[in-house]
Amino acid sequence: MVNHPGIINGENPLVSEKESRYLEPMPKQRITNLAQQYVERSNLHILDDVFPLFEVHATYHSSQFGAFEGIESIKKMMSGFFMKFPDVHWAVETYTPESDDTVVFDFVMKGTDRETGNKIERHGRERIRFSEAGFIVHVEVEVLTQA
Repeated sequence: MVNHPGIINGENPLVSEKESRYLEPMPKQRITNLAQQYVERSNLHILDDVFPLFEVHATYHSSQFGAFEGIESIKKMMSGFFMKFPDVHWAVETYTPESDDTVVFDFVMKGTDRETGNKIERHGRERIRFSEAGFIVHVEVEVLTQA
């Protein structure tokens, strides 16, 4: 059974009826939709809608910011990141299932550094692995180029 306090009968109750399209029976379509949901929620900058997507013991690794273990560590890192780049936005054209539990996508991230006022643009690749219940268990971010 998945180790997450919000699991009810093995399902993710955080997914509304409107979002039930993210739980289609085809695993690769399901995880693709879940990855898209993660990016959409991140672009809205409402972290309280992003954090419930993670499994309690999730891990996160970024080539820019390092490794983080557990939701509390991930929350701290993401909160700091969104404070530093208050207008950050990710553009993704294609989400590609890599396996039954992993999606990979290339992104262009744009934002303004709050401290310096400098505009940034990063091109990168992100890989997200999901549990059977639809929670994020690992995120891997690799920045390929930065302007």
